[in-house]
Amino acid sequence: MIKDVKIRTASVTKSMYLFFHFYFPHYITYPTAGFQKQIFHSIEKSETEDLFIIAFRGSGKSTIVTTAYPIWAILGRQQKKFVVLICQTRNQARQQLGNIKSELETNELLKNDLGPFSEDADEWGIWSLVFKKSGARIIAASTEQSIRGIRHRQWRPDLIILDDVQDVNSVKTLESRQNLSQWFHQDVIPLGEPGKTRIVAVGNLLHQDSLMMRIKQEIEKGRSGVFKIIPLLDNKDRIAWLGKYPNMAAVEEEKLRHGNIAFEREFNLRIISDDDQVIPFEWIKTYDDIPKDVTVSKIIMAVDLAISEKDTADKTAVVSAAICGWGKEAKIYFLPHPVNKRMDFATMLEKVKNVFQANLNICQNVKILVEDVGYQRAAIQALSGEGLPVEGFKVNDDKRARLITVSGLIKNGQAVFPKIGSEIQVQQITGFGVERFDDLVDSTTMILFDFLKEPPYLPTVVWLDNPWHNKERDIDNFFDDFRQGRFLR
Repeated sequence: MIKDVKIRTASVTKSMYLFFHFYFPHYITYPTAGFQKQIFHSIEKSETEDLFIIAFRGSGKSTIVTTAYPIWAILGRQQKKFVVLICQTRNQARQQLGNIKSELETNELLKNDLGPFSEDADEWGIWSLVFKKSGARIIAASTEQSIRGIRHRQWRPDLIILDDVQDVNSVKTLESRQNLSQWFHQDVIPLGEPGKTRIVAVGNLLHQDSLMMRIKQEIEKGRSGVFKIIPLLDNKDRIAWLGKYPNMAAVEEEKLRHGNIAFEREFNLRIISDDDQVIPFEWIKTYDDIPKDVTVSKIIMAVDLAISEKDTADKTAVVSAAICGWGKEAKIYFLPHPVNKRMDFATMLEKVKNVFQANLNICQNVKILVEDVGYQRAAIQALSGEGLPVEGFKVNDDKRARLITVSGLIKNGQAVFPKIGSEIQVQQITGFGVERFDDLVDSTTMILFDFLKEPPYLPTVVWLDNPWHNKERDIDNFFDDFRQGRFLR
């Protein structure tokens, strides 16, 4: 390969691994790791299979995927014609394209073997690189720019690469996470053509609800693609890159440089709670179905009312929970699909009645809690007028203090959430203080406070020397009341 250019170009155009190690040796400062070989293999094996990689800081993922792969995808056997490189900001996009441009301009061996290359600005105002021999193009854009409908000559994008399109600030709120997910599905995916366009993304593990983790869930549900998570240490403390970190002493030295929290986040890919987070995600316990062998003693509904329908207003929240078991063994099973939307007063009343009727199918002992404050008192009166068992719930203004008070029920697993149907509720709870909305948090804490105030005691039957208990009809009525949880003490 060193002596014969024909052999060299024939080899490197077939193998991304050889291409990188031959033309980019200046990036290789440690022996290539097994996980890096797997990345090269995943890149080489398919022209169209989507690939998503979360890997530890300094793993070389961006160098391989964002700098070298766009060049090889055009010059190598994949023969891509229109590569779109997307970063979070314009400056990052320009920098990444600058890294590619630098290689094309200063890497003499690469330029002589596979060049020439040129640069120009295109009609979208996005800087790009053009490969004259093949007519292919690389453009760099950001999540801030509109890239809908772009084409290069007759080609739509056939390779889209996303490099760290989220950071720790952009994943903090549900609104920003949803906006990016919407952008990915409505702007990025339609750029290409089904069966022809490949999407490759690299990033860090920033949040359980980040774009990369949402894509992971989609793949688990059947979306095509390969998803890889590569921490520095696996669950048995085996080191992923022994060439760079030959032993645990080297790992500990890296940890000292960054601090424990940053190291766990960026190297071991663990989501570590911020100091001001009340409920960490790892406290959340979930269930598939309420066990059939437990008794539902009552259902508590909590309503946090917001009557404005403006886009900037809070939302009405209606949360329900089934109280099961007795005494210290009692558990709170939050029911799936709580209501969380903007609605007018009349619609809210109708929604509460519908949820109440649905809960009666589970247990006849249902009560409704509504904050006894301001205009919400009108809801208490209206629901009472409809014959619903509603109670006013006195609250103070310190939402954080309320959540802290009941946090132990969540931490110890006494309060559990449905695996499917509680995603928004859990996001608001774990993101309290950062998330734009916290209506479901208010309703959740109302239920947990009521549980602490009136825990379900084991029913005790005292038989009296009285002839009434010999009457069959009375016995049936008694046990019916017993089953419905009307005897709590």
